[in-house]
Amino acid sequence: MQSIEFILAENQALKARVGELTQRLTESELLVAQLKVQIAWLKHKTYSVGKSEAADHTQLMLELGKLEAQLAALEAPKKKLDECRPVVVRAKRPLPSEVFAKMPVTEVETITPDEVKAEPAAYRQIGVEVTTIVDIVPPKLIKKEIHRLKFQRLDDKTLAPVVAAVPERMVPGGYASAGLIAYIVILKYLRHLPLYRIEQMSVEWGAQLPRQSQVDWVRMAAEWTEVIYNRILKDLLEGNYIQLDETPIRYCDPDAGTGKTGQGYLWAVSHPQGDVVFDWRLSRRHGELTTLIGADYKGLMQSDGYGAYEAYDRTHPEVTWLGCWAHARRKFIQSQGENPRLVQSILKLIGRMYRYEAEWTQKNVSVVERAALRAGPGGHVRTMGALKKLATRLLASNRVLAKSDLGKACTYLLNQWEPLSAHLRFGDTRLDNNQMENAIRGTAIGKKNWLFVGHPEAGKRSAVLYSLIVSCLRHGKDPYQYLRDVLTRLPLMTNQDDLAPLLPKNWQPTS
Repeated sequence: MQSIEFILAENQALKARVGELTQRLTESELLVAQLKVQIAWLKHKTYSVGKSEAADHTQLMLELGKLEAQLAALEAPKKKLDECRPVVVRAKRPLPSEVFAKMPVTEVETITPDEVKAEPAAYRQIGVEVTTIVDIVPPKLIKKEIHRLKFQRLDDKTLAPVVAAVPERMVPGGYASAGLIAYIVILKYLRHLPLYRIEQMSVEWGAQLPRQSQVDWVRMAAEWTEVIYNRILKDLLEGNYIQLDETPIRYCDPDAGTGKTGQGYLWAVSHPQGDVVFDWRLSRRHGELTTLIGADYKGLMQSDGYGAYEAYDRTHPEVTWLGCWAHARRKFIQSQGENPRLVQSILKLIGRMYRYEAEWTQKNVSVVERAALRAGPGGHVRTMGALKKLATRLLASNRVLAKSDLGKACTYLLNQWEPLSAHLRFGDTRLDNNQMENAIRGTAIGKKNWLFVGHPEAGKRSAVLYSLIVSCLRHGKDPYQYLRDVLTRLPLMTNQDDLAPLLPKNWQPTS
């Protein structure tokens, strides 16, 4: 068997070889991209019918043939890098006893050997061998009854009987418990199942739950929890740092009578590591942002480059608009095929800023220290300056076409320079809006399953429930247990009760 030292040495040699081949491949890809541009230009010259672009046809065809032959040689099948892949030492698969160590044991089965059963007096137990088996209990509907005792006074039988009051619950007179409604909400908005499929599944649980009843339950769950939703949004806007984004979702208005779907949007507001609020709107126009966060918001506002955010920043001097470096980086990644070496240089500069941020986080630097480090000579100032200078030179020198992917990436970077460089003045901001995009990702999965919102009003209900579920996930809380508890407690509360304990960031499961 080969020793670990031998395997490691072999890995190092293979990694060096892979690095060399990767560099050669990158250089070849760069040359291929350049040749493709030249061939396209020559074809345009060769086959152009315009008199102003007339050229020596024979000479152009000769040059074109040379370039195409060179390109064919470069794109010939090469030895795959996979053949030089280093040997991977796989981690040992954990034992079942380790994987399920924290799972409580609900059932113990004891097996006695047949020999002991035949002669129990001849044996003495000296130990036990434990075998772990994991089973599953499928969902099952449980019927409960509430017996409200009724009494009559013995000394005055003319008085009306006394009976215990019906406990307050979400659906007065209905049969659905808070737990059942919470489970339906989780299946729709966390597991992304359409209600018609849940109706089919419910037969296996013990009884069919009509889809229309589920629609009513989802509506009532949103109506009951909207007060918490409003409180979350209020707390977010009273802070000094929000992140924003929006995503399109189709809707179908049955009242319109057209049978066609329309385009709606879920706008999202959040704070890094904080609660998330979605809001449903029928458009993406600039005015929607003002009605979402209000006309008097003050503080930091981070987003992508959509014009609505720029317009809000322009008309609100007490707002500082922060850009998203992930969006800028993403555009350069999409342009790698045009000039791989140049784009890699740009990506390395952006990666340097992220590396610094990770180091400062690991060292637990304070907000004040981070702000000083960002603006200091060893921070982001020099890196951002190099990025801006490089993008400006590329566009000014015509090394890249303005309408190419790389040209568009440079243009986006320069157009967004003010909000992107605004991070240098603060120490509590994130360089990107990735957390907000991650919060929205679940809605993208959902709309692939249920395709569209059934009614414009249903969009608001979806926004409320998405907000609570995603906020629970942000804080490491179980969304089902949260909704089950909150939907049980809300009918028992009054307008004077404090809602703070019911916010996802504060909620704790009751004993």
